[in-house]
Amino acid sequence: MGTYEEKSRKIASERAKELKSRIKDYLDASKDIETGEKLEDQYLDNKKRILDYLNGTEEDWKNWRWQMDNRFEDSKTLSNVIELSEKEMNEIDEVSENFRWAVVPYYASLMDPKDPNCPIRKQSIPSAMELKDPMEVDDDPMAEEFTSPAPCITRRYPDRLIINVTNQCAMYCRHCQRRRNIGGVDKPRPREELEEAIKYIRENPEIRDVLITGGDAFMLEDETIEWILGLLDEIEHVEIKRFGTRTLVTMPQRITDNLCSILKRHGPVYVNTQFNHPKEVSREAVEAAKKLTYAGVPLGNQSVLLNTINNDPHIIKKLNHELLKACIKPYYLFQAKTVTGTSHLIAGIEEGIEIVEHLRGYTSGLAIPEYIVNAPGGYGKTPLHPQYIVSAGKDYITIRTWEGRIIKYDNKVYNK
Repeated sequence: MGTYEEKSRKIASERAKELKSRIKDYLDASKDIETGEKLEDQYLDNKKRILDYLNGTEEDWKNWRWQMDNRFEDSKTLSNVIELSEKEMNEIDEVSENFRWAVVPYYASLMDPKDPNCPIRKQSIPSAMELKDPMEVDDDPMAEEFTSPAPCITRRYPDRLIINVTNQCAMYCRHCQRRRNIGGVDKPRPREELEEAIKYIRENPEIRDVLITGGDAFMLEDETIEWILGLLDEIEHVEIKRFGTRTLVTMPQRITDNLCSILKRHGPVYVNTQFNHPKEVSREAVEAAKKLTYAGVPLGNQSVLLNTINNDPHIIKKLNHELLKACIKPYYLFQAKTVTGTSHLIAGIEEGIEIVEHLRGYTSGLAIPEYIVNAPGGYGKTPLHPQYIVSAGKDYITIRTWEGRIIKYDNKVYNK
């Protein structure tokens, strides 16, 4: 008969063996999931080919304005850096008559030049499916038109609001919730409209949190960003400022030392970005993220659940692990919105719940985002969770654990 310690160790060893078996499927699958780190050599080859085509230099590549000046915006030009069939080129041209697209050289360098199913290509290059909407869709499913009490403002909650500062992006996502605003010309909102937005915030003292977004908020010039932050700093009841930007993903060259200095001067400032696939977490993206964290800017990620791109528990888990390595907290997993031309990218809500089910307990809480559906009509974010409460009695609840164990939990309260 063994000692108590030996018995305990044996029980712990059996439990460890059981836990190890529960993660085997992810460990096996993760070997085949493409990440920015694994594809560094492919990225460098693509980068060299794109620079040669554009007659660019390494210094050009690091310059975000050069990236913007050299965006790919037509199928013929893009076909010089990735393989496109004649059919694909015709489809791109047809879709572009209805929906604008553009891709900076950096984001194009993340693409597999031979694979039409590359998740980077699917997010950025038009598909003929955009002209076929089998389900009910809307140009403005969140009713932003009816939640804008002042120019540039979207307000859905009691204590916070959005300032929409530009329609410009480094890359126009095929699943974009505001594709109605893209138009044919990049244009930041006029200063007089921004001043009206600031005036509205100043006159409503319950507003403590301001999200600056677009388009992409970091498409504004540094001087304009500092001007907006300076005006918000003067409003006593504004406690924090946030930026919505995808430039860490699509054009990390935008995260310059000067921009970081501006954000540091006007803290507390938070930045939320949108990585949707581990392939997007490149070395350059990680370096941009670290520059922001060194400047004291907390980073959050708001992924969008996208059919055929990331609607897989293993891909989302791998993405979130890669993000945490870059000091980016997985914050939200959004159900894609029913925007005109995006039906083919909308995954089922049951898939989102299943993904969360495969995260809870199987990875750290830091790697688990909140799964969110935006209520139609502009009524805000609604979290969706797997059900863990089975039943409840007077002094107990019955819970289902992450492993599916049904356990009675004592819920007596003695100091009522």
